[in-house]
Amino acid sequence: MTSLIGIKGEVQLLAKSSDQFQNKWNTNAVIPTISMDPHRNHSFCNIHPLSPEEESEVSLLLESIAWPKTPALPSPFSLNQTSDPAHSTFTILPCRKGGQWYIGDQLEVTIKMCDFRGHAKTSGGDVLLARLHNLELGAGVAGQVVDHLNGSYSAVFSLLWEGRAQVQVTLVHPSEAITVLHRTTFEHHDRVFFHGIFRSGGITETTTCNVCLRQTQQPVCNYTDLRTGEPWFCYKPKKLSCDARVSHKIGGYNQILKTNEEKLFQSQVNMNVFIQASGPADVSVLPKKDGQPQVTSSIAESGPSGYYYQGDWRALNGTTVHQFKTPSAISQCLKEKVIYMYGDSTVRQWFEYLVSVLPDLKEFDLHSHRQVGPFMALDYVNNILMTFRVHGPPIRIFNILINELRYIANELDGVSGGPNTVVIFGVWAHFGSFPIEVYIWRLQSIRKAVVQLLSRAPDTLVIIRTGNPKDNTIHQALFNSDWHTLQRDKVLRAIFKGLDVHFVNAWEMVLAHNLPHNLHPQPPIIKNIINVILSYICPQKGE
Repeated sequence: MTSLIGIKGEVQLLAKSSDQFQNKWNTNAVIPTISMDPHRNHSFCNIHPLSPEEESEVSLLLESIAWPKTPALPSPFSLNQTSDPAHSTFTILPCRKGGQWYIGDQLEVTIKMCDFRGHAKTSGGDVLLARLHNLELGAGVAGQVVDHLNGSYSAVFSLLWEGRAQVQVTLVHPSEAITVLHRTTFEHHDRVFFHGIFRSGGITETTTCNVCLRQTQQPVCNYTDLRTGEPWFCYKPKKLSCDARVSHKIGGYNQILKTNEEKLFQSQVNMNVFIQASGPADVSVLPKKDGQPQVTSSIAESGPSGYYYQGDWRALNGTTVHQFKTPSAISQCLKEKVIYMYGDSTVRQWFEYLVSVLPDLKEFDLHSHRQVGPFMALDYVNNILMTFRVHGPPIRIFNILINELRYIANELDGVSGGPNTVVIFGVWAHFGSFPIEVYIWRLQSIRKAVVQLLSRAPDTLVIIRTGNPKDNTIHQALFNSDWHTLQRDKVLRAIFKGLDVHFVNAWEMVLAHNLPHNLHPQPPIIKNIINVILSYICPQKGE
């Protein structure tokens, strides 16, 4: 026997007589509805109640990542007045001392953006990436880009090696493309949708699921998590009950561009295109002089977290990155350790890498789909146990049983922790199409679990993966562009600031490298990332 309860214009289906059903459902949860509150940056699903502290944090986070105002698109649409990398240039500013460049100096570059007519832009909001590199030395470092909101930008680089250093500036997206990405997030929060598969006896039904669902006359199954409050909903099947849901999978993507807007997302035209220098694109750097004063930039907020030299990542945040060059060195570091990995495929990639390079780390066959998991590997001799599990929805994967679809916060609550426990997680790649509030809510629940874990076992090592730049097609740009990742990276760092956790700065480690950007970084980058992780696990004495 069931009853339909209307909440905020939507329908919630509650079970009255099934104990199993009650265990799965939060019957006090409010079904999210679409908010068009003009005081919010996005349309998003309202979930109440949030505590005053949580509301305040969300507001502060939204303010901290507020993107510069971007121009409205012309009507009728034309590329003429939009940012054009072919007409834009960058210029290396002269050394402040008027002489040579030395290790330890700050190199500043001015970037002038122009439109397709060659006219100077007068507003900001373009997405630009900058790096300094030397291919022969295997050296590279990310630059910090500063938007002056008038069509000009500065890129600031730390000079960290002797020899040639070449500047590279890339237009990821013109500001007008950000106008489109803003609008699609505001108007089409559900442009990525999911399917729930329901099965009982010989009947199978499939319905649409999401973080929140648009109002229809169709009843809704509420799968909001009892412990974290994480929302998830599916339209109720016509024949089966809500507790007949057996699996989850990606449903599809709704294309939501208006006429001609696809022109703003053209590879080799205005998306991921190098900007040329108006003069020299490189400088020659000399060794640091005795007594040389430290040079800081007046416009850069902070320096890089590290850089590559001879292909190896060198951290600048106080951590010494050691080189674990042999399987035995890695095994010795991981000896007696239990490593829990959670997240998306960019964390699964680390699990797969370690299994591939450690001959004694044997993966158990759990008969899991290779893109889904869960996975487990054991080195019996060295007493190493390593596991991986995907994070809870939203997640765009092929097909996963509901009992394997778990939220990281709940999993962390089941970890005892201790000096031999390592927890690694990364949550970013599947949240780009959703309003940023959805990502904030997820991180808030994980943070609470991390705080509790470190409270009961303060010597547990917690490592967090950031997102990274990747190759962008129009599809990738619309659903998880580098702009989305950059925004979420800022939120991630802010939410976990002050906790005893360690970051793997995958954003800079990919940006600084000479290899092409990829959602799943190539093996030389992964090798360096693993060295960073192992250096956190096994610091040298005195560090």
